[in-house]
Amino acid sequence: MTASVASSPAHTTDPMVPRRYVITHVRQDTRDTFTLLLDPVDGPPLEFRAGQFTMLHAFGVGEVPISISGDPRSPAPLEHTIRNVGAVTRALVEAAPGTEVGVRGPFGTSWDVDDAEGRDVVFVTGGIGLAPLRPAILDVLSHRERYGKVLLLYGSRTPDDILYGHEMHRWADLNDVNLQMTVDNAPYGYKGKVGFVTELVTRAGFDPRNAFAFVCGPEVMMRSAATSLVSRGIPKDRIRLSMERSMKCGVGLCGHCQLRELFICVDGPVLGYDRLEPLMAVRQL
Repeated sequence: MTASVASSPAHTTDPMVPRRYVITHVRQDTRDTFTLLLDPVDGPPLEFRAGQFTMLHAFGVGEVPISISGDPRSPAPLEHTIRNVGAVTRALVEAAPGTEVGVRGPFGTSWDVDDAEGRDVVFVTGGIGLAPLRPAILDVLSHRERYGKVLLLYGSRTPDDILYGHEMHRWADLNDVNLQMTVDNAPYGYKGKVGFVTELVTRAGFDPRNAFAFVCGPEVMMRSAATSLVSRGIPKDRIRLSMERSMKCGVGLCGHCQLRELFICVDGPVLGYDRLEPLMAVRQL
């Protein structure tokens, strides 16, 4: 796949040169997770497909790959949900509104949710893995009548780590989404489900003969979830995962994100489980 960047006479189309964006708002979602809203300094908004990512550049610090978490139908402002885990992400989430950042992309493959039309749709995700799935969920909900049952199975470490909690409940109430949530650990008196998100798959009400699944989260969780989905009867080619690897260039040149014959920044991040299963089964690959 060829990486592309939205073009205008005011800026370069070189995928290695960042476009200038300005932070308009920073929202804290959880203890360590923030959502940034960005507007272009010049040129049109960046058009993207659900599942793609950009390389976000904090000038003077560095850049990191971040999945786009906004609605593909409304590319402005550009939304990125970021966990504060390092020098670059810390610089981004601590930046004041009005700060300029660089954006390269969009890069990578998409969820292609249209392939699931007419079927039950199962989203399985954990923690910040909901952010890369959010554009796909919004895409499905914008055409809700084209799909069968829509299930969102979500897990987090603790109740305080639940991402987009109010929005998920709004999806359930307004768009006929079967929302099931669980946490790994909970304080005394917690009334919700406790356990791993993969445990929800075994009891979720969908027709595996006519279902399509989208999975995003830590790699060990995705491997377990995909195994459970296959055990339920969903074919491997109707299960898609979004892989996270150390992406540095975004265009398949540096090799940092290599997964055997694949370069995740161009062949992924979204890939079918039929292609990923043999690779995910190899220890330390």
